[in-house]
Amino acid sequence: MFNDNNPIFEFRGPFGVPIQIGASLVLLLGFYFYTGGTDVAWTATFIALLFVSIFLHELGHAWACLIQGIPVRRIMLYGGGGFCERARSATAYEQEFIVAMGPIVNIVLWAVFSLISNVMWDSIFAQASGYENPEILFNSPQATIAEVLGLFAYINGFLAIFNLIPVQPLDGGKLFHLGLLRLVRQDYAMVITGAVGLVLSVLWIPAMLIAFGLGWWILFFIPSIPLHWSMMRQRLA
Repeated sequence: MFNDNNPIFEFRGPFGVPIQIGASLVLLLGFYFYTGGTDVAWTATFIALLFVSIFLHELGHAWACLIQGIPVRRIMLYGGGGFCERARSATAYEQEFIVAMGPIVNIVLWAVFSLISNVMWDSIFAQASGYENPEILFNSPQATIAEVLGLFAYINGFLAIFNLIPVQPLDGGKLFHLGLLRLVRQDYAMVITGAVGLVLSVLWIPAMLIAFGLGWWILFFIPSIPLHWSMMRQRLA
């Protein structure tokens, strides 16, 4: 959903990697603001933190490519998330590191900013115990910063878990396939990856509806059932 390959804007990012913005991102931003309620500032903050997290995730992939001598053609950010495009193919071992670095970046960000946010909240609660009007502290700039940092940590924790679900083309699906290549033949690895992904793709639809019902409108990705069916149907030699 919201997938495209048409950049409307491009700039040079860290490590000299071209960063492209897809047209579908505009549609997604419009949807976020439409469903975000009356608190425009908080919605804008959430959107900014979300796409900074996605950008850093993709930058992790790019960094893993570059330190292994694999050129990066671009990073694309679009309505369905983002991807890092290599300029040449990579070996299975190189791919393992490249794919893993995205979730690793999110896990590190979650850990660091959760710690900072918790330390700030502990300080606020400690100060509030001596105040006659503690609500002043809970509405202070320090509390706002702690809340924003906590939200940033939450988003990165969510992205790490989300990306490790073993469906294609998420990092979890790629790592699952690469891990199987260490254990079984390539054709068996393809079939097993497709079968697991097919089951999860079918279950994804009711799960997504439940998520939307709970207000988790961050989810705008639907794995391809035909893709996983095709993988599962690969003829075994």
